[in-house]
Formats: sequence, C-alpha cells, structure tokens
Amino acid sequence: MPGRLGGSRRAAIIITGALIAMTPAQAQRAPSAPKHPNIVILLADDWGFSDVGSFGSEIATPNIDALAKAGMRFSNFHVAGSCSPTRAMLQTGVMNHRNGLGNMPETIPDAHRGKPGYDTVMNLRVVTIAQLLKAAGYRTYLTGKWHLGSDAKRLPHARGYDRAYSLADAGADNFEQRPIEGMYDSAAWTENGKPATLPKDYYSSHFVVQRMIDYIEADRKGGKPFLASINFLANHIPVQAPDSDIARYSSMYKDGWTALREARAKRAAALGIVPAGVPIVTMPTTPDWKKLDADERAAAVRVMQAYGGMATAMDREVGRLVAHLKATGDYENTIFVFLSDNGAEPTNPFNSLRNRLYLDMQYDLATANIGRRGSFAAIGPGWASAAASPLSGYKFSATEGGLRVPLIIAWPGHADIRAGGISNGLAHVTDILPTLTELAGVPGHGGSWQGKAVEPVTGRSLVPVLNGQPGSVHGDAPLGYELSGNAALFRGDYKLVRNLAPTGDGKWRLFNLKVDPGETRDLAAAEPDRFAAMVVDYRAYAKANGVLDMPAGYTADEQINAYAFEQQGKPRLIRLGLWIGAVVALLSALVWGLRRRRRTRRVDQAEPDMVGA
Repeated sequence: MPGRLGGSRRAAIIITGALIAMTPAQAQRAPSAPKHPNIVILLADDWGFSDVGSFGSEIATPNIDALAKAGMRFSNFHVAGSCSPTRAMLQTGVMNHRNGLGNMPETIPDAHRGKPGYDTVMNLRVVTIAQLLKAAGYRTYLTGKWHLGSDAKRLPHARGYDRAYSLADAGADNFEQRPIEGMYDSAAWTENGKPATLPKDYYSSHFVVQRMIDYIEADRKGGKPFLASINFLANHIPVQAPDSDIARYSSMYKDGWTALREARAKRAAALGIVPAGVPIVTMPTTPDWKKLDADERAAAVRVMQAYGGMATAMDREVGRLVAHLKATGDYENTIFVFLSDNGAEPTNPFNSLRNRLYLDMQYDLATANIGRRGSFAAIGPGWASAAASPLSGYKFSATEGGLRVPLIIAWPGHADIRAGGISNGLAHVTDILPTLTELAGVPGHGGSWQGKAVEPVTGRSLVPVLNGQPGSVHGDAPLGYELSGNAALFRGDYKLVRNLAPTGDGKWRLFNLKVDPGETRDLAAAEPDRFAAMVVDYRAYAKANGVLDMPAGYTADEQINAYAFEQQGKPRLIRLGLWIGAVVALLSALVWGLRRRRRTRRVDQAEPDMVGA
C-alpha cells in the first residue's frame, strides 16, 4: 500500500539508522565482538608491597585502586627478588632455574655463567603466554621493559608477540633515549626486533601506554581478542617524574622513613591486607633518620617525593588505557592483571666514592633537580624498607619485602570474580599463566609444543580462588625459590628462608607467615621437626632445579658494580688509556721534532765557522 514500507525495507532503514547513530569506535567493533576475553598485563618495576593505595600507600593510585575494587587483591603473592627471573616466570609459568633465569646477567658470578639453568636469558625450552594465545587466535603485543634476552631469537617478536616496542636492558632514562650511565653503553630499544628511536616528547609511562593503544587500534578491524603486556619502567632507577607529579608530594615525607613505615603498616591492616598489630622490624641497613644532617634529609625527602610522583604518573597512564578501553567497548571483556616484578629497590648508587664522582660527571645531582630530566636518583634502603611495610627486606633478598608484592586480577564484566575481594592464600608468579589461559579458554601445552618437548608449566591456576575458594591452590605442597644465594621454601603457612649479606647471615630460619608476615620470630628452635622437614624439601627443590651454591663472599650489590665496571668502566678506562697513550705519543713526537729542528739549526749555524777556520 502507498505510504507504507515493506518489512525488509523497514528493517534495512532501522539498521542503517542504528549504524549512523553509533560512534566510530562502536561501528568498528559491532561486527566482531571477540569471543575470548582480552588480557591486559600491567607490570610495575620495583614497587614495594605497600606502594599501591589499596595495599596501604599514601601515594595516589586511584586507577589501580579502581581495578582492585572491580576485582581481587592477593595479599600473599610472591615473585622473584629481581626483575628478569620474575618476568620469565610470568611469561612462561615455569620456575626461573628451568626457564634460564637462575640469575641475571648483571648479578651472576662468573663461576655460574653458562651452567644449566644459568643462561641469563629466557631459554628456548619454554613457551610464552604470547605463543599460546597467538596460536589460539589472539593478537599479541608488548611494550616497555623486556630484559629477557637481546638477540634475534629472544626478543619479544621472536617469542610470540605480533608487535613489540621493548627495552632489552634492566632500565633506562625516563625522559630521553639514554642508558643508565655506567651500566650500559646505550638504551637498547627495539621495535619488532629492529633498533628504534624514541620520540622527542618521550616519557616512559606515557609512551608504553600510548604505543600499546596504537597497536590495539591498528589491528582492530581483524576482530581478534588481544593480549597487551605493558611493562613500565616505573619505579626503577633512575627515579624520574614530571614536575607536576613531584609537586603533588611537596609537603610529604618530611618525617622520614621510619614514620612512613609505621603509617603504612596501620593502613594495610585497616584495609585487611595484613592482620592488625603485626610486629615489624627495622632493617639493619636502614639509616637512622634523626642522625641525617639537613642537606641529607632534604635530598632524601625530595627523592621520595619524586618516587611518589613517578608512581602517580604511571597510575594516570593506567587510567588513560582503561578509559580508552571503556570508550571502545572493550573494558568489560578485558581481564586486567597488575603486579610488581619484585620488592622496592634498596641500592644506593652513591655508596662509593667512585660511583659518586662518575655520576656527578654524568648528571645534575643538585637536590632541586632530583627526579627531573637529567637527574639520577634512587630511594635507597631507608625508603625501600618503608615501601615494603610491614614486611622486612626488599629487592634482591628472599625476605617477604623482596618477594611479596601486590597482585590485582580483575575482569569487570565477569561476575565470578568477587569484586573487592582479598585472598590471603599463598600465590606465585608462575600461577599467572595457567590462570589466564583457563579464563581465556585457551589450552596449555602439557610439556610438548609444536612437536618438541618443552619445560612443563609449574604454576597452578588461581581461578578457584577468584571464584571464592578460600586458602591457597598450593595447599601444603612445598614451593621452592633461590636467586643469588638467597633462598626460601614455602609450605602452607610456613616459610623457610636464608639470606646472604647484607640482608642476612646465611643461616636458615623458619617463620609462620600467617601471623608473622614481617618475619620477626624465628621458629626453627621451637619447631625443629617442621624445620628439618622443610630443609629436606628445599634440598629436593634445589637438586631438581640445578641450583648452584654461591661463591664465598658473593653479594648482588658487589656483582652489579663488577658488571658495570666490566661492561662500561673497564672499556672506558681502556679507551681513556689509549687516548692518553695517543696524546703522549703525539706530544713525544712533537718534542722529538722540535729538538731535531733545533739540533739541525745549530749544525747549520756552526758550519760556516768551521769552513772559515
């Protein structure tokens, strides 16, 4: 009939109108909503246990806290005591001595170099999460710090990542393409395996998020789900942040690290992260705040203000990524994982005259410049102890402050993950891979991959915990750990631990972490049977994983200094020696030439007299 539309024509007009009304992002995603969830891994560098607001910090981290509210916090989650071993375990679900990171290139003693399990790079006998997800139809991306190998076979693009803009080193400058002076010759940034140049307006946290957004959008039309592994440089040395972020903390930290450590312990207890009233210790390496002079205090306050600013700058970028995913409709179908690679960094780069003199030639070390472009700063053991509060120790050690870090897992559109929940059951970084593959519905490899045997995954899925199961997926099974001679074995609520100097004395101790996460009361004498049984468990772990004893007198700090000298100091001294030798040779040649000309002139002047005679 005239004036009326047929059913098919009317439907076409309705559909066309709906498409016109959509935003460009909605129109792009409508035909191809991913079947599997997207996955975003947010890996912080050197954040202590209580450096996140929702774990007790005074630092402003509202966007990470929002993920905690939308998901679950793990208050008893453990990693390695330094970055590369953790990163390799996160990528593979395999313990560090089995994946090649028995030690890092910067901290391995010469006697261990090249031994089985001590490759200092992620070996080729493991399968990464990127390889597993890519085989299942995912787009796979990585930005930021890699530190798992720099050759063509070991960079991210060769380990399953479709696109990767990565740094092969332990750290680098946050404002320019500059290495950590004295450690590396250059900042080894690559994109898809080829040397890359950072933009002029580069700031690390902003850049790694923006590049990830660019990668996600570049491939959106393909309609595949994505894995986005964002590996921040914050808050690794050098501590640097935008001026406005540092200024945010201008009135804070003037009471020192001991007061901050106590305040954080109280907030963590109030939040339910640790039991109320847990005893805490003062580390022997923590300086007495009251004995610092005015200049020392001013510099210490400023560096912690910069540290807070660096963390807040990173959190803002997390928020920008989340806002983008909300705008594109991806947010509720995305699993977020936030964690730190180890505890807070205690190293004081200025603890030797040689380091101080060298760094003073390379950077502007004025107190007013701390944290800014051209600066070099680190929080040192005092603030690192506060960052780990209420735990003892920090990075490199096997103390809880070195191994226990914040973990948040959120899937905003998934009702089975208890929003705002806290799990206090033991969890481990190797558990992340099997958790994500189970949530994504992606099969594992079972010890065989593409026709060859590979290292089997040792982690256990945390999905039961995410679904509300109390306790730990590890039950009473022993879980061993070793790095640089610092070692631990977890079993149920108990921890057997040994730390070498400067954190410990090399003796084994036993703690009940449920009631004493600060490791203040050694139970070795009170529970000798348990102690002896756990020592046997550790020896079995060490034998199965090829753990080597450390050379006498070894410390990670001294080994890092030796590495820096071998990599940079020694070559520079050789170049300096060659330069001095060349200058001396040139001056010698000039002197010899002048003397020769003078002798020749004297002879020429003397010859007429001789003829006249």
